[in-house]
Amino acid sequence: MHRLFTPEGGDAEPLFRIGLAPVPVERWFEGGEADPARRKDALLRTHPSLVWGELADSRAAQTEAAEMIEDWLGDRGAGSTAPPLWTASRLVSDDLCLMEKRGGEWTLTAASLCAPSFFSAVEAVGKPLAGLHAPVPGFNETLLIRVARIFDSLGTGTVLERRNWSVVNSDALFLPSSEPLRAELANQTLEEIGAALVVRRERQTIRRLPQTGSVLFTIRIWREALGELLADPPRRAAFTGAWTRLMSEEGAPFRTYKRLDLLDPAVRLLLQHHA
Repeated sequence: MHRLFTPEGGDAEPLFRIGLAPVPVERWFEGGEADPARRKDALLRTHPSLVWGELADSRAAQTEAAEMIEDWLGDRGAGSTAPPLWTASRLVSDDLCLMEKRGGEWTLTAASLCAPSFFSAVEAVGKPLAGLHAPVPGFNETLLIRVARIFDSLGTGTVLERRNWSVVNSDALFLPSSEPLRAELANQTLEEIGAALVVRRERQTIRRLPQTGSVLFTIRIWREALGELLADPPRRAAFTGAWTRLMSEEGAPFRTYKRLDLLDPAVRLLLQHHA
């Protein structure tokens, strides 16, 4: 598992920013999970509408995305009758979101979401960028045009990467809703909440599909117990700085959106303990 919050900054940046940077095609996906298909197939059986969704006319772009992933891996979803993007998603740990231009707007037309951070396929597929990011403070006012332009101008040989992070009171990988976690907070002590806190990091990439002109958005989740992170003095210092900025006036929109203010007392208790 990757180490989070390096002393140099990097993932310690607390504010919601685009922060995209190109990476070599060889780094399109990160490994580390022996059998993602087993985890994802189990979720499809128990939560089909939450983990998979597609628009009926998205199969051409799905097929292109699947072929690109299979070529990158040197692996094929042999003879599958499942939707192409779902078949490809079983080969990687990442969630896969297919964006296509519909009516002048970039729209989510198919998605495999087996490690979501508080959203699901049934509520997301079919929505344009503005609808997908409506809950994000200031997105539609300040970032929507920028993101759309990035999608429009993305070259076919380019992979862009972005990292994001949050803290949650759960080690679960599958988190389609925040409501159960918020309900738990009301019945737990500070010590219990602190013991449950996990840093949840997202690695996101975007890549254009040359034939259909669609864009494939990938999301990989890495988790680390906050207590383990804070036991490392350099990373504890980096996290403390990031959390302090997050709790300042500057970080108010982001922490409100993530509801991190609810976790602040427990986080501060952990910080004091490890100090």
